[in-house]
Amino acid sequence: MFLRVSVPATGNPDIAELEAFLLSLGDETTRTALDPVYGGQLQDFAVQGHEAEYRLDITYDEIAVALSGGETAMLRHPTYTAADLGYGPLAEGAMLSPRVAPQMIGLGLLEAIPAADILAQEDPDDADGDGISGRAQIVWSFEHDRVMLGRFGLKAGAPTIREQSASAFAGDIGISSPIFDAPWGDCSQAQTDCRTAPDGSSGTPEMTEIGTEGLDLVTFYSRNLAVPERRDVEDPQVLRGKEVFYDIGCTACHTPKYVTDRLEDQPEQSFQLIWPYTDLLLHDMGRGLADNRPEGRASGQEWRTPPLWGIGLTETVSGHTYFLHDGRARSLLEALLWHGGEAQAQRDAVVEMPATDRAALIRYLESL
Repeated sequence: MFLRVSVPATGNPDIAELEAFLLSLGDETTRTALDPVYGGQLQDFAVQGHEAEYRLDITYDEIAVALSGGETAMLRHPTYTAADLGYGPLAEGAMLSPRVAPQMIGLGLLEAIPAADILAQEDPDDADGDGISGRAQIVWSFEHDRVMLGRFGLKAGAPTIREQSASAFAGDIGISSPIFDAPWGDCSQAQTDCRTAPDGSSGTPEMTEIGTEGLDLVTFYSRNLAVPERRDVEDPQVLRGKEVFYDIGCTACHTPKYVTDRLEDQPEQSFQLIWPYTDLLLHDMGRGLADNRPEGRASGQEWRTPPLWGIGLTETVSGHTYFLHDGRARSLLEALLWHGGEAQAQRDAVVEMPATDRAALIRYLESL
């Protein structure tokens, strides 16, 4: 069953409640994330005296999914349109990829996982025949001037917290840093009003808007945001949900635990037993979740396995229960039902299992 609901971005309560909802650009043919005019992402806000690059419009197709026990779940499939483009049309073949900012808790612990432990989980050709073929994201580090393992971002496009922070400063709000020192951020040469506008590139020794000291402080803050303690760990329904989670194979991608590296200069993250529930690898999640926007080694259907720790407190912390890369899922159940590709078997198991087990599985996820 399909029901089209037209919702303009300016009146969309979902977008209003989501933090850092942005629209990234890409080209499937050239595997680049840069539009010759609009750059790497579209901005629907602008500073005083400048016009926004576009307005985001969304329409949803409602899709009914029949579940065991006579239950029905409703999924919403979004279609995104970049309207009121201020600098003319996008390049031919441009791909739009809406993104919701991932949670920031535990980033320092994820950064401290030994790279060898992540790479050991790769199985690009599915040699073990379990249907899961995770691949490591390998990216160029602009900070260290070499290739590194990507860990952060929805497609693991950033190798370190510091570089991810600098990239967000530049791309999201146009703040220059020692890593990305262009004072106009994501503005292209075609956007002369942006490039010639006044900027704050004289306040630090590096002549950037945020210098080494400021970037280090932001990195320290981001690295040390703690993970919440689990709740209701002895609840019978939670324990049953844990059994279901393991039995249907969710741990093939959502690796439960690691021991972090020994780090002399970071005792907060050094040699810690952690439970993030992620392998930090790229997985093909099927055409239903595809954004068709490549990023590094990631194809348009691949996403990094998101950590699950703290996911049960999403509403408490963020004020909403929207999940997946673009917030289309309004609940954890909807997020599970969008799984496809390498996770198709797990998705089907959720559909077919007894309703009591399905409820227990959700209850377990809420306890993380």
